[in-house]
Amino acid sequence: MDTGYMLVGILVMSAVTYLIRALPIALVRRRLQSRFLLSLLYYLPYGVLSAMIFPAVFTCTGNVLAAAIGTGTAILLSFFFPNLLLVAIVAVLAVLVAM
Repeated sequence: MDTGYMLVGILVMSAVTYLIRALPIALVRRRLQSRFLLSLLYYLPYGVLSAMIFPAVFTCTGNVLAAAIGTGTAILLSFFFPNLLLVAIVAVLAVLVAM
């Protein structure tokens, strides 16, 4: 790959990343009052993270049934125990037992 082509790509990506972060600060001068917009911005990271992780959960083991058992275990345990480490360890163990 040509070095100049790579540098142009890096510059374009850095400019786009900077604009995405700088434009909201430059355009919004006062505190947001819209409850809808505030709740959207609050829950957006959780929704994006879920959309990225959830499909990979069922393909990571190669066994859909074991993955479903692990996912069900994790969801069920997360309602009763807020400890993320405990939920993750028990879900992994459930997948190992199911395989």
